[in-house]
Amino acid sequence: MKLPRTVAGWTMAVFGVLALVMGAVGLLWPEAMLRSLGFEVPATRAPGDHTGTFLLASSMASFNMGVYYLLATATEWRAFYRFTVVFRLVTFTVFSIAVLADIAPGRFFGVAAWEGAGAVATALGLWWDARRAGSDGGAAPAGDAASAAVDRGAGDGSGAGGTAPTVDAVR
Repeated sequence: MKLPRTVAGWTMAVFGVLALVMGAVGLLWPEAMLRSLGFEVPATRAPGDHTGTFLLASSMASFNMGVYYLLATATEWRAFYRFTVVFRLVTFTVFSIAVLADIAPGRFFGVAAWEGAGAVATALGLWWDARRAGSDGGAAPAGDAASAAVDRGAGDGSGAGGTAPTVDAVR
């Protein structure tokens, strides 16, 4: 896998690697994951306690999300970057409310903070990359002319240079 070409790409790569690792930890060592989040780990579980099943599902989702983020980084899929900013802020809000409403332990706020900080970091990376691309005559952040054309809307068949493309190309 090649290294990210943009600041926003680096933020996505870091989150992707961490999501992949945390998912793997949850799958291989669920007790460690529960303890790290501030949840109790009883010696035995009562009948009908599906904590393990839920953790398995959450860990698998985290593992898969890590793969998706790394794929988006490898292809510099900027539409996905923008999409994640919005939904990571939604996640921050929901998780914060869960802690404030005593639905989740206080330590779980760390997950909310991570999501919020990641969203802000990616948003700032997108802003920085766009600013940097604009300051050097529209060239893409790492000299990729095709990325710059797609980000500016050129080559989308509309003949309207400077308009936003309807979709980003996956390369």
